[in-house]
Amino acid sequence: QVRLVESGGGLVQAGGSLRLSCAASGLRLPIGVSGWYRQAPGKQRELVATITIDGRTNYADSVKGRSNISRNKVRDTVYLDMNLLEPEDTAVYYCYARIRSADYWGQGTQVTVSS
Repeated sequence: QVRLVESGGGLVQAGGSLRLSCAASGLRLPIGVSGWYRQAPGKQRELVATITIDGRTNYADSVKGRSNISRNKVRDTVYLDMNLLEPEDTAVYYCYARIRSADYWGQGTQVTVSS
């Protein structure tokens, strides 16, 4: 059974940085797309960034230029580095993986940015 476990969330001051990690386990097939989504209170879940198996990345406009997504294929881990954090980045961040046509989600990690 595929399992995604996030870590690295917490309370950060505006202008600060953080790194989120997501470790995958139970894999029988390679992950085609890994990524991060977030959901703020009262809002829909939205894409933050994705990375494909061949390293192509995609970012939401709101985080472009101050975020970097990467993955360690050996450890089946994906990372999200975010800089210049803003209170608007406050949300629950969810790890995502697509394997063939199936989507998998982590339980989420809270990121709170104080002003």
